[in-house]
Amino acid sequence: MKSARNPAKSRPQSASVPLRAAAADDRDAVATVSFPIVGIGASAGGLAAFEAFFSGMPTDVDPGMAFVLVQHLAPDHKSILADLIRRYTRMQVFEVADGMPVQANCAYIIPPNRQMALLNGRLELLEPSEPRGQRLPIDFFFRSLAADQHEKAIAIVLSGTGSDGTLGVRAIKGEGGMVMSQIPESTEFDGMPRSAIATGLVDCQLRPAEMPAQLIAYAAHAFGKRGRPAAVLQPQVEGALSKIFVLLRTHTGHDFSHYKPSSTHRRILRRMSVHQIDELDDYLRFLQQSVPEVEALFGDLLIGVTGFFRDPEAFQTLEQQLVPALFANRPAGSVVRVWSVGCSSGEEAYSIAILLEECMEALKQRYTVQVFATDIDNRAITIARAGLYPASVAADISPPRLARFFTAESGGGYRIHKRIRDMLVFSEQDVVRDPPFSRLDLISCRNLLIYLGAEAQKRLIPLFHYALNPHGVLFLGGSESIGDSFSLFAVVDRKAKLFQRKEDVAGRYPALNRELPRRTALPRGGAASAMPVKLPVRELTEQELLRQLAPAAALVDEHGDILYLHGRTGAYLEPAPGEAGVNNILTMAREGLRLELSAALHKAAGSKSTVRVSGLRVRTNGHFVPVTLAIHPLKANAAAPPTSPLYLVILEEAHDPDRLATQAAAPLADGGSDVDSVVSASGADARLAAVIEELRARDEYLQSTHEELETANEELKSSNEEMQSVNEELQSTNEELETSKEELQSVNEELATVNSELQTKVVDLSRANNDMNNLLAGTGIATVFVDHRLRILRFTPAASQIIHLILSDVGRPVGHLVTNLIGYDEQLVSDLQAVLDTLEPKEAQVQSKSGAWYMMRIRPYRTLDNVIEGATISFVDITELKRTEEALASANKLLRLTVVVRDAFDAITLQDPDGHILAWNPAAVRMYGWSEAEALQMNVRERIPASLRDDALSRIDRLDGAEILEPHRTQRICKDGTVLDVWVSATALVNGAGEMYAIATTERAQQATAARQAAGGSIEPAG
Repeated sequence: MKSARNPAKSRPQSASVPLRAAAADDRDAVATVSFPIVGIGASAGGLAAFEAFFSGMPTDVDPGMAFVLVQHLAPDHKSILADLIRRYTRMQVFEVADGMPVQANCAYIIPPNRQMALLNGRLELLEPSEPRGQRLPIDFFFRSLAADQHEKAIAIVLSGTGSDGTLGVRAIKGEGGMVMSQIPESTEFDGMPRSAIATGLVDCQLRPAEMPAQLIAYAAHAFGKRGRPAAVLQPQVEGALSKIFVLLRTHTGHDFSHYKPSSTHRRILRRMSVHQIDELDDYLRFLQQSVPEVEALFGDLLIGVTGFFRDPEAFQTLEQQLVPALFANRPAGSVVRVWSVGCSSGEEAYSIAILLEECMEALKQRYTVQVFATDIDNRAITIARAGLYPASVAADISPPRLARFFTAESGGGYRIHKRIRDMLVFSEQDVVRDPPFSRLDLISCRNLLIYLGAEAQKRLIPLFHYALNPHGVLFLGGSESIGDSFSLFAVVDRKAKLFQRKEDVAGRYPALNRELPRRTALPRGGAASAMPVKLPVRELTEQELLRQLAPAAALVDEHGDILYLHGRTGAYLEPAPGEAGVNNILTMAREGLRLELSAALHKAAGSKSTVRVSGLRVRTNGHFVPVTLAIHPLKANAAAPPTSPLYLVILEEAHDPDRLATQAAAPLADGGSDVDSVVSASGADARLAAVIEELRARDEYLQSTHEELETANEELKSSNEEMQSVNEELQSTNEELETSKEELQSVNEELATVNSELQTKVVDLSRANNDMNNLLAGTGIATVFVDHRLRILRFTPAASQIIHLILSDVGRPVGHLVTNLIGYDEQLVSDLQAVLDTLEPKEAQVQSKSGAWYMMRIRPYRTLDNVIEGATISFVDITELKRTEEALASANKLLRLTVVVRDAFDAITLQDPDGHILAWNPAAVRMYGWSEAEALQMNVRERIPASLRDDALSRIDRLDGAEILEPHRTQRICKDGTVLDVWVSATALVNGAGEMYAIATTERAQQATAARQAAGGSIEPAG
């Protein structure tokens, strides 16, 4: 574990200072940030990743950027993340306050229960509007970071579950920023990193400890040495860009030379910064040697910033004004065609399809809607075709739409419903190079033109005009326009960027005449504004022949729904009673036609071949008409998009052979001569009548069977509706369960974060507890902790020597214990209670039975919140102090004796048993002349005359048995050699063992004694 020391240098102001109270000019000053801002997102398992990341930061230099940490935090739990991060970085770490300005070389932590955004270089806090399980704070911050800092925005995705941060990664890459992700194998939970990596927009996949070095190197190349690319490129730069475009076209098949040079140059410089390449020529050589880098550059150039219902105001205008107009004056079943150009991963194309579906549901009419969505990025098209998006898209979609048009996946994310998916056809297409779609009612081309050069834009606007039907609409992005092509389009809504196609005039777009075939736009059904077209004579003739000779026919689908009627079909079809909905040919068929028509249509659908049925008798105006039925499957056009199979039903009146025979026999019957002929004719009539009666009976039987079948179908339809209702209820329940699962997953992430913090806190507390135990054991101070009921909570090992304590005594009252203190057992409880009552500390000196002395202190036990929860009893060993006091008392006595010796008139000396002088008072100096230093070097024998030495030594020997030697008269030698008559008394000094260790003598000159005797005093010297 690496720890960083804070250097003694200037730092931003402390977190305790209200940073948002800056002046107005300071607020303007931070609006433009001159350093990159790094947003770091994490969820479950993020604490360890944060620690590893900041441990990898350099400890000797500042990184020159700011770091903003966003984590899924429990809303009701105070986070200690800021305290934990401070251990691993030399930077200052703040928990964000509302309006706090972002400063370089600082780290900022999101507070619990808040959404955080960056605006003009300041961190703004917002109340979360989403339920607890649906909050996406990382996406929310990443998007604001991209919008505020553009290319200076950097995103890092660390450990976590779910997909929070994925949409934010798209936004940052769309603004030219940089994205890092933790290697999934190094995470505790790999959901968030894998979701970000799946977008294909992650620049670097590293372990957290390896990220700081790469980050600092990238910032140095991207923002240190090189500024923003110039608007006008130098010739050598243009040459290198052209070569790069050649490499891209060779490997990908797409030409980027028609893109804006400044935009492509900026993204190329960003890729150079990722690899720390300074020169464009060096990067060109790197591209030639690395095919993966060509693919990465291709992906960066194709970054599409998209989302469901992006730019809500524009989509609201589209929903309220344009979409209803697309269906106005259209017959049910007609085709509506939409082209989404540069669809990226399909969000906007699906958004348009949802608006069209909602409008059809409001109109209660079904139309054939075809939405063609194209892009040159095959990876984005693959994502769009799958229709599976991360759970974070819920932030862009209203809950009702999310419930109606999306299905929550068990593995996370939302999948578009099949009925919406079936409306769209995704394909890879280069709009500049490939032919366009045609006969379109709406073209959505949002945020594509801003990346193209002026020539490409002038080429595309006429192409869109060509592809649209009369009065078709072009939908552009907020930063795009039609340029000077107002002769081709009229403004519908300038703010929403909606433009309507003007009528086609020859020569409008000469640049496209050589490539696009001339066509006559098909007018919208029922539109009175379509211009009359003068048809040639050949077409007039062919149309009249069709009206005169062609039989009645109907174009139907495989279910029998009528798409188009031709000729006089009223003789065979009639509207069914009830609500007018989609017309079905089976329900409209007259008597005698319905059964055979149903069987023939089923047979044609199964065999894919023409089916003919003749001899049908259809009731028309009260009588039966012979009819021939033919059903022809239509062959699909290979160039057309795939649709459901269609069938042409042809109904033609047939000639009745029985009627022709009757007419041929009529002249013969008028002759009236052939009796056999008459008999034969009457027999034929009888047989014919019998056949007719049999057919009538069979027809009635079939009719009753058909009615029973219809009744059964109605019952099945009712059961199907009930099953569908049950299915919807189950689906609703499933969605509720999915929502509950998401909420539980979010709570689980928050709990995982709290658990990580608490685990770290437990480790810290365990370490602090170990330190405290070692401290108490090392000091040797006996301490006992009791609660407010005087029950023992804990004690140090040294306390067991004073009070009989073992581990099982924890929880017992103090009064139940026996101490080693002399006379203090009963008073201890009363003193403890007095301290708890008065909160006044108490001290007392106590002695143990072993003779040791202790200073006992009783103090209240206070918590950090200043709450009294008991008392502490500490015993400090003062035995040595007591001994010192006794020694000091003895020393004081000796001091007083020394004063007496010093001021005495007699010579007082001290000698050891061998005669070495140990002490020599001032009176001895005056009497004998030797100084104290000189005397201490002498032996007593040197001061005794030779004739008296044996007697003096024998007297000293007698002191072994007696402590005092009576005064006696003797002589002593002075320093000048004279012999002085003195009175001497001696005292033996004995130690505790009874052994003599020194002799104290008192010597008085005989003259002083005589003088004292004359004065009437004692003759004994002072001893």
